[in-house]
Amino acid sequence: MTDDDAHGDSAAKRSDVQELRARLAALERERARPPRHHVRSGLGALLIVVGCLLAPLSVVAAWAADQVADTDRYVATVAPLASNPDVQEAVANRATDALMSHLDVPALLADVAPADRPRLQQALGGRLGDALESAVRSFVHDQARKVAASDAFRTVWTDANRRIHSSLDKALTGSGGGAVQLTNDSVTLDIGPIVDQVKQRLIASGLSAAQHIPAVHTDFTLVRSDQVGKVKTYVRLLQLAGNWLPVLAVLLVAAGVLLSVRRRRALVAGCLGVAVATGVLGIGLRVFRVFYLDRLPAGVSPGAAAAVYDALVHFLQTTVRMVVALAVVVALGAWLTGPGRYAGLVRGLWTSGIGAVRGTADHAGLRTGPVGPFVRRYRTWITWLLVAVALLVYLLWPYPTGWVVVGIALCLLLALAVADFLASPPEPGGSAT
Repeated sequence: MTDDDAHGDSAAKRSDVQELRARLAALERERARPPRHHVRSGLGALLIVVGCLLAPLSVVAAWAADQVADTDRYVATVAPLASNPDVQEAVANRATDALMSHLDVPALLADVAPADRPRLQQALGGRLGDALESAVRSFVHDQARKVAASDAFRTVWTDANRRIHSSLDKALTGSGGGAVQLTNDSVTLDIGPIVDQVKQRLIASGLSAAQHIPAVHTDFTLVRSDQVGKVKTYVRLLQLAGNWLPVLAVLLVAAGVLLSVRRRRALVAGCLGVAVATGVLGIGLRVFRVFYLDRLPAGVSPGAAAAVYDALVHFLQTTVRMVVALAVVVALGAWLTGPGRYAGLVRGLWTSGIGAVRGTADHAGLRTGPVGPFVRRYRTWITWLLVAVALLVYLLWPYPTGWVVVGIALCLLLALAVADFLASPPEPGGSAT
């Protein structure tokens, strides 16, 4: 063994001894910490737990205070329902029942003008004699379905819901007005204009007796459950909390992290706690959907009820997925920057990959010029700047979704990879220019 080898082994042993001594000193300092550190950590853990419990309530509060009151978002939510086959069928059935209750079927033939009898007979399929009531109902229902499937119905549906955009607020808080009514634990919408269009079609088809039908105002049930009256009380309280409850939840988690001795670990635990608590809310919405549909009254279309429920909670579920994605992304970021063994392994793979790409580019003659030294010098500032830009994009995004959060995180990773690539020193023997 040469003197240089012996000297290297000795230096390595001294380095290992120094590292061991440092760890022992850290353990001794940990044991020697006064009890107040444990009190702080306990208080921090309590604040984090409370913040995690408030997270799902914050999601509902923000939704009730902001999204429910947003006319454009509400119209965008309910407008597709006009093209839903189950909703169209349910509206056609309700309009048919309303019209048939005002038609005197036995006197129908006497009221039909002789000139209209052939046209009416053709419309009814030639059945002007036996089973007249069944034939008329089938005829009225066909006309109602045509109206419900027409562009005119979609226009009426959208315009009506724009005028009564407080329907969701009405359903969940009991406030608001318009054509939506909340009575006997039911949320109903007046479809009188749709019935009137069906009436005009009946007259045009030769059923002149329909012109004697008075203006009909009938209700189409949007939501019906014996829990509406109970739920709306709690949601009303959350609506009053508004956007302050999410801020409070974030501040509680942040305060708990700052009070904790191991802040990085506390941050990871807090974010995962928020993700789990909010995820439970999302699961609860799915479970409640099953119970709600199983307990529908007789005569209510399950398909239409499911479509309406999905539309009403669509943005709430979107917010749930966004919060879960954001919490998981922050937790991963905090963990990857920590001193853990596996986190260090991931960072090592990242550095090795960037270094390999940089070496390949250097051998290919690609030059960074003065950019490389500049990025190496201000690498820390550039990293924080990129994180700040990603955070700013998220905050300025009108209504971020879970995929938006994931996309922003991936773009940030790409930007950090470019910065690390530029900051990597050139391969030995390569050009530094």
